[in-house]
Amino acid sequence: MSRAFLLAHSFNQNEQRGDGKQLPERSALDPHYQWRLEDIFPTDEAWEEEFARLEKDIPRLETYQGQLADEAGKLLACLQLRDQLEERLGRLFLYAGLKNDQDTRVARYQAFRDRASQLATRYHEASAFIEPELLAIPEDRLEQFFRSQPELELYRHYLDNVRRLKAHVLPAEQERLLAMAGEVARGPYTIFSMFNNADIRFPSITDEEGREVEVTKARYQQLIESPDRRVRHDAFHAFYGSYVNWLNTLAATLSTAIKKNIFYARARGYGSALEAALAPDNIPVSVYTNVLEAVGNNLQPLHRFLALRRKRLNLKQLEPWDLFAPIVHRKEFQMAYPEAMETVLAALSPLGEEYLSVLQEAFQGGWIDVYENQGKRSGAYSWGTYGVHPYVLLNYTGTYRDVFTLAHEMGHAMHSYFSQKHQPYVYSHYTIFVAEVASTLNEALLIHHLLEHTSDPEVKLFLLNEYADQIRSTVYIQTMFADLEKQLHEAAEQGRALTAEYLNELNGQLTERYLGPAVHLHPWYRANWCRIPHFYYNFYVYKYVTGYAAATALARRILAGEQGAREAYLRFLSRGSSDYSLNLLRDAGVDMTGPEPLQETTRLLDELVSQMAEMMNLSLE
Repeated sequence: MSRAFLLAHSFNQNEQRGDGKQLPERSALDPHYQWRLEDIFPTDEAWEEEFARLEKDIPRLETYQGQLADEAGKLLACLQLRDQLEERLGRLFLYAGLKNDQDTRVARYQAFRDRASQLATRYHEASAFIEPELLAIPEDRLEQFFRSQPELELYRHYLDNVRRLKAHVLPAEQERLLAMAGEVARGPYTIFSMFNNADIRFPSITDEEGREVEVTKARYQQLIESPDRRVRHDAFHAFYGSYVNWLNTLAATLSTAIKKNIFYARARGYGSALEAALAPDNIPVSVYTNVLEAVGNNLQPLHRFLALRRKRLNLKQLEPWDLFAPIVHRKEFQMAYPEAMETVLAALSPLGEEYLSVLQEAFQGGWIDVYENQGKRSGAYSWGTYGVHPYVLLNYTGTYRDVFTLAHEMGHAMHSYFSQKHQPYVYSHYTIFVAEVASTLNEALLIHHLLEHTSDPEVKLFLLNEYADQIRSTVYIQTMFADLEKQLHEAAEQGRALTAEYLNELNGQLTERYLGPAVHLHPWYRANWCRIPHFYYNFYVYKYVTGYAAATALARRILAGEQGAREAYLRFLSRGSSDYSLNLLRDAGVDMTGPEPLQETTRLLDELVSQMAEMMNLSLE
């Protein structure tokens, strides 16, 4: 997708979630806990009217075709019109996407999303001439344009960035053909998303209290954390047993997505799909391989952590359904959503009054869709576009992990808010490389706050385990996924068929290496690749790792009260894409071109494991 689409009331929790047997319909939930899409368009009819207007306005771009090198005024007018069209298209896409995601069964909003996607494809066709023409302008002529048209200076960094990729931009007609293929290219993810969110169903199991409970993706996380190993076992088999029935289909879908990445990389003259994926963010391949080496060569802390869990649970070996088993049994670790909002506000207080005031507005102002309902998209995300506040999708069930998810997604939302407030449209969309910094920094501040405000050893042990689990899941597991993604693309580039058997084999080898000897790998867990939507995002997951390491370093500076640290961080949030990602992070106080931030994070896990082992009186020797 283009830059335009990169994209306190009391309540009764049982009433919000229904009787535990079936998810409630959306109409049964309190509207206070649903997002307010009227802030984008007041009605579906208003969306339709804007769709029709934009459909007519898009061809206006083509009146500039062949003229961008003629004079500075025409170049400026074209870029300004492009920004206006993209901003309007972003709002159309946002409304359609959120309406669709709140209940993926509704055909009307499936159609809205498809139509928005089709309109985006037509926009890309109409604008495909722009970058090739920009690249054809001689350097001295472009500098003359800057001198004669001061308003054009706004676009200098954008133009420098476009021209940086000159060798990989095709002639206008070829760019047009690639743009026309955009909707087809999105097919693998669209198919997987519909399957994963609307079609797949899981059987019911019996919970700890003997009640029949329908397994859903949101409930699975609760069930797999049950203190009852039988419940965890049954949840795992209900969940993964449903996916493995579709392995050949899902392997074909993922294989097609990978081939799509390779096709575009080769079409644009890149040496590999990895190189092509990193180029838009101006990230050297060495940064990616540095992640795999710095984390992959320091697996011992993870192995110690899992060995500690095995001993604590008194098991000969951990099974996949034991990886999230609680090591401290306290029912009060559930947290109602109003309390979660208050906790997050308190935890983020080191970021200052302006940040907190906007966060309070988000909590009360219709930014967030809180609870799971029938047909709702699984997981959580933040989605923002220029001209309207960001939106956050949750499927909140009250676990501590849900509290961290709230802090995480609000980090994304606040990053979008500040970037859009302080930057013109052209620089308002921060790159994916830095996207996970704001979200993960919020999680670091939250865990620090929770640890600081407890004297109960059991609570502290629980929180230390949660902290270690963050590093396990965000740094180690995402590095493992990044390694798998790299190897799968390399295998496909060499002509290997990505069958379900091969995917299981490669994923199994990596999983065994990363998790180590404390874990027995159930055959179905080798197929974990089949349910991960991020594998359709074209080398996305490594950014969780770099984001976590950068965020950890920045959070430590802020918590230590280092002079200027908070101001530098808030400036980072406000700069959007006005400079290259590595420069933005370096200016904020962390250098991600070397291994030190990653190695520091692996050392942190080792420290947490040692602290937990001492509290549990367990030896890991």
